[in-house]
Amino acid sequence: MQNKVTQLFQEAHGREPSIISRAPGRIEFIGNHTDYNGGTVLGAAVDSGVWVAAAPREDGRRRWRSAIGDAVIETGGELTKLEGDSSWINYPQGVLAAMQSHGLALPGGFDFAVESDLPVGAGLSSSAAIELASGLAFLAMTGQEVDRETLVKIGRKAENDFVGVPCGILDQGVSGFGKRHRLVFIDCKGPKFDRVPMPEGAHFWIFNTHTKHALVDGLYSARHSECMAAAADLGVKQLADATLELFASEVHQLSPTVAKRARHILEEIDRVGKSIAALERADLKTVGELLTASHRSSQHAFENSTPELDSLVDTLTRLPGVYGARLTGGGFGGAVMALTDGSFGEADADVVVETYQAEWGAEPQVLHMQTGEGAELIKPDAP
Repeated sequence: MQNKVTQLFQEAHGREPSIISRAPGRIEFIGNHTDYNGGTVLGAAVDSGVWVAAAPREDGRRRWRSAIGDAVIETGGELTKLEGDSSWINYPQGVLAAMQSHGLALPGGFDFAVESDLPVGAGLSSSAAIELASGLAFLAMTGQEVDRETLVKIGRKAENDFVGVPCGILDQGVSGFGKRHRLVFIDCKGPKFDRVPMPEGAHFWIFNTHTKHALVDGLYSARHSECMAAAADLGVKQLADATLELFASEVHQLSPTVAKRARHILEEIDRVGKSIAALERADLKTVGELLTASHRSSQHAFENSTPELDSLVDTLTRLPGVYGARLTGGGFGGAVMALTDGSFGEADADVVVETYQAEWGAEPQVLHMQTGEGAELIKPDAP
């Protein structure tokens, strides 16, 4: 990928990049929609991601190129939100706006190119990856350094305030703090970051349906609002401040819909804690059961699953070698993650594909992924 992004930069801008950075996508392992509720979550950085190549300019012009388009797009010094085919630029522009709000110097003009080997729409958070890779590139361009937590916060602020997606810190946190053979644990209230060893012999399989609800942005925002309403009704600042005991005693005061959303979040936070305990004793059977329980809660209580995702989970959990399966990411389409042992292979994945194809008339994309390293500066070498 380094060669590909370098070549793209050369083709677009006619010179060599002076800076190259990368950041991984992530798998939401467990902790669905808990992050913006101040809860806990586990995620895994993967071995695919977004690569950025850049070089400063002296004329103040900012020239952008993506591998998914042929045109070089030019913007001036003002940070203006773009639409249509150019809307991907809002992510790195959001990073510039967030850097400014953190009191950091911004680069003037620059040439920029981005390449990715993350599948689009699979719930692997290419948005967080481009934010963190862009942040590292802009910092390198201006000779500045920040700690990893600040980089993560800049990425989240870019998405919340400039792009306009009310996400929590899961995506950027996992992309920033990822490590091979580790899961990233985030207590989002702090936020506090830690790493949890992933037992040997565990494998991630992603089944991407390529489906996406047409109203996904509105539905995500609606769930966010419902969770905020639940917290207010329970008399707490964030849902993570409540307990299952408080919820049980006050549930009669909540509307049926808001009650379902709150139940999902509080039980999901509990599942995260139980998953960590099971991982620490290498009990992947229990971890798998918790993953599947998480999906059923998304299906029935949070209602952010889809029939296509449910059918994948149904098929996967009937197969030998599968510990558990759940939707990964925000939901309303996208992908299912299966945690398997080493006996699950391509032939088993083919069974899942054939079953899905017979039911839905489409073929899901299959990805066998490994844990990967977090965001890093490739060129020049990180200090």
